Amino acid sequence: MLDLRPVGYVIGLLTAVLGVTMIVPMAVDLAYANGHWQAFGQSALIAGLGGGFMAVACANGVQRRLSLQQTFLLATGVWMVLPLFGALPFYFGATGARVVDAVFEAMSGLTTTGATVFIGLDDFPAGLLLWRSMLQWFGGVGIIVVAMVFLPELRVGGMQIFRSEGFDTGGKVLPRAAQIAAQIMGIYVGLTIACGLAYVAVGMTGFEAVNHAMTTIATGGFSTSDASFGLFQGAPEYVSSFFMVVAALPFVRYVQLVAGSARPLWQDAQVRGFLWTLAVLIAVIWAYRVFVRADSVLHALREAVFNVTSIITGTGYASADYQLWGPFSIVLFFFIGLIGGCAGSTCCSVKIFRYQLLIAAVSAQIRRIHSPNGVFAPRYAGQPVTDEVLSSVMSFLGLFVVSLGLIAVSLALTGLDFTTSISGAATAIANIGPGLGEIIGPAGNFAAINDLAKWILTVAMLLGRLELLVVLVLFLPRFWRA
Repeated sequence: MLDLRPVGYVIGLLTAVLGVTMIVPMAVDLAYANGHWQAFGQSALIAGLGGGFMAVACANGVQRRLSLQQTFLLATGVWMVLPLFGALPFYFGATGARVVDAVFEAMSGLTTTGATVFIGLDDFPAGLLLWRSMLQWFGGVGIIVVAMVFLPELRVGGMQIFRSEGFDTGGKVLPRAAQIAAQIMGIYVGLTIACGLAYVAVGMTGFEAVNHAMTTIATGGFSTSDASFGLFQGAPEYVSSFFMVVAALPFVRYVQLVAGSARPLWQDAQVRGFLWTLAVLIAVIWAYRVFVRADSVLHALREAVFNVTSIITGTGYASADYQLWGPFSIVLFFFIGLIGGCAGSTCCSVKIFRYQLLIAAVSAQIRRIHSPNGVFAPRYAGQPVTDEVLSSVMSFLGLFVVSLGLIAVSLALTGLDFTTSISGAATAIANIGPGLGEIIGPAGNFAAINDLAKWILTVAMLLGRLELLVVLVLFLPRFWRA
């Protein structure tokens, strides 16, 4: 029988830690002399005691080596349980949030999606604004650890290609995860501080800088204003764009950089691919704005750099309503959101390396058709790609498209229009944030959609953040018999 104690221990421990962190926004609300601090006090007590009791009850089952089933359960369980406890401050707070709204917001935060159901953020209690940012910050560093520790070990979506890239866990998930998390956390904190200081230097207040630094490095996109980054146009957009790109690169390369080796970062195939893709897309949008929409050169460049970077990294900030830029921009931004950054970063969506592997496979197949007697193997970063990796990537891409379609149909059945359904499905499963259309576009939010659609999108955010297969495999009877 499957031993759930190791899984329960880690989940309980993380829940208790989450409860302790609620003291920070509680202290902020106390400093601002509003009564919302009580909501954080209640939530911290529930999460701290609930998680603590679970960890103590399961402590006698802690293992240094997790089975495959336990690892899948742990990766999924963390992202299912923590949003429920993270939703408590929203539910108990003075926002009037219902259960569906609180869970949606917490799931959007921890998965770094950035979609919100709250209106009137400019008048929100400071503690709640900080808590939204903290959830995304926690989710950002959490997904890096999952991407570098669990997904290569589980051979999900081609991630096994990175098993030799720096962190080979060798099955010892728990102790290795702690070691990796400690290395990455130092870099993550350092980048957040640097980003916050840069924001202050270009005119943000200290509170705005802290919140936006956390959601920028996490590529999450929560803001302290309903206007998102439309409130900080100018130099802050360039600062944000720089740090969004930094957060979209593999954090394992920063570990190597700190250790004194810069070459792996510049020679990384996905880093080069991501930067080239970003540059081309910015140039296309800029040229379209200047030569077709007759916009000024510098204004078009600034808005193109910021908004393209925000969407491709899945951050989801918006400094302008790009739906007003014409049909070409609307369609292009939809597909930009389905690209994503590098594996091992805080980014979401498909990831650039999978497109590189797809192009390599198609190129090899074309050469085989042209020269049937030749031997052509797809290569990535100069190395031949195994059939296992290619099969895993193709399975992920196929499942991604099918899931996107099923979620869109499900949303349409709840009464949403076509644009809202298809873009809502895409933004949730790719963890982007804003969708398209009048309701959930960059100038709107998810407050007006119906409750069933919110639950569907909440599940979709979880599926997308954990690369689909990690969650779906749990429903296969054969998996549990393995």
